[in-house]
Amino acid sequence: MDDADYQPVIIIGAPRSGTNMLRDILCQLPGTGTWPCDEINYIWRHKNVKFASDEFTSDMASPELKRYIRREFDIIAQKYELDTVVEKTCANSMRVGFVDRLLPEAKYIFIVRDGLDVVGSALLRWEAKLDIPYLFKKARYVPISDLPYYASRYLYNRAYRVFSKTGQLAFWGPQMEGIDQLLIRYSLPQVCALQWQACVNNAQRDFDQKKDSRYMMLNYESLVSQPDVNIERVARFINKPITLDESRKLTESVSSRSVGKGRASLSRTDLNSILPLIEGTLERYGYKG
Repeated sequence: MDDADYQPVIIIGAPRSGTNMLRDILCQLPGTGTWPCDEINYIWRHKNVKFASDEFTSDMASPELKRYIRREFDIIAQKYELDTVVEKTCANSMRVGFVDRLLPEAKYIFIVRDGLDVVGSALLRWEAKLDIPYLFKKARYVPISDLPYYASRYLYNRAYRVFSKTGQLAFWGPQMEGIDQLLIRYSLPQVCALQWQACVNNAQRDFDQKKDSRYMMLNYESLVSQPDVNIERVARFINKPITLDESRKLTESVSSRSVGKGRASLSRTDLNSILPLIEGTLERYGYKG
């Protein structure tokens, strides 16, 4: 495994698609763990910190960066005595080829959720208030040389929310190419829809090129309706086989209550403006417009 004595498992998915839930369930398996914070996009963006979007190409994965990323995974594996390191950063859905160049032995779980449910949920995050404990957990993993850049970005984002007429942030979630122009051209619900579409389309493009046994796809709605069956399947995929009874215990708190909730929160006007942008992608994954 490229000189590593642990298995990297990368969860790929758009924000608000169940990626946190999946990561937290898998990290209950023996010898499996992750970073003690939500995401490590600061680590993935090191050496490319000022690149305008999260859509990194594979040739941006330099040998120096590969050593750095490997060292960060090594630290977590050794600190927590892990044989499987799970990582979930939603922006990685924009750059699977880049991630795979850095960790060529990684296994991938691609989770997809109804884009309209994602939009309804993401809108709340664009207007979220400051969460100090959450911020400090993530700030621990900012490379020291990148701190000034992120500090200025953070202050700008919060100031924008304070003075914005809409009360929204200047940016949130994976940064697709040209997002600043999209925020001018489209409504926020439309941008959320385009953000979801960019995440799933970019990820699917890269996985279609891989076509190997290190990748599996997972449907969010199936996961929350039959969590025991699906987690048993995922555990087997990452070489952590468990019984269905063990899977049921791991997934006791999983609920399907959120299915359809995001859709229901969108107005007819929003739906009419969103569907022409993403209807084809929705249909590709089996969702109705």
